[in-house]
Amino acid sequence: MRPAGSRRLAARAREVDTPSGTARVSLSTKGTGCGLIVLGHGAGGGIDAVDLVAVGTRLLDDGWTVARIEQPYRVQGRRAPEPAARLDAAWTAAVAALATERGDQLVVAGRSSGARVACRTATAVGADAVVALAFPLHPPGRPEKSRADELTAVGVPSLVVQGDSDPFGTRAQFPAGANVIEVHGDHSLRRVAGEAAAVVADWLGTLR
Repeated sequence: MRPAGSRRLAARAREVDTPSGTARVSLSTKGTGCGLIVLGHGAGGGIDAVDLVAVGTRLLDDGWTVARIEQPYRVQGRRAPEPAARLDAAWTAAVAALATERGDQLVVAGRSSGARVACRTATAVGADAVVALAFPLHPPGRPEKSRADELTAVGVPSLVVQGDSDPFGTRAQFPAGANVIEVHGDHSLRRVAGEAAAVVADWLGTLR
């Protein structure tokens, strides 16, 4: 059986100039204009990650416009990500290019490294909320190297969907007050992608 969300999410692609080169945006819409969610990929993965597609598919069905941003280094065929400042600058430029798609709300989201980018840039892009899938709270086996400050500095409503066996951090390790919903999965969220998508959709429904 294929995991929920493993089908491709139909989209039209556009290219966006950024300080790090060309980013590629895959845009899916049903024309309702109720809001825009922008999804970013992990460090070594792409926009067709199962959890990203599951979330995008569910929210598209709920009336959201869904944009998945492929960072310039991935467009160029490289797997190693650029430094954080360059990732953030490219993401910010790509989100700005989607201004006409915004609708009533802008939600920035991502998985793993993409979740960190979404958190760090939420204020700069004027996001109304942030969704972090598999937030890498610390390197595996190094809980003292916490990245919690990136999450706590967001400044808008935020949700973390975290696997209960994620080596990059589990719910108990997040700071008090963080809105973390734990699902039965690992860092990929692959086998629980449908559940993760439902959690995101339900939470966004409370903000509207």
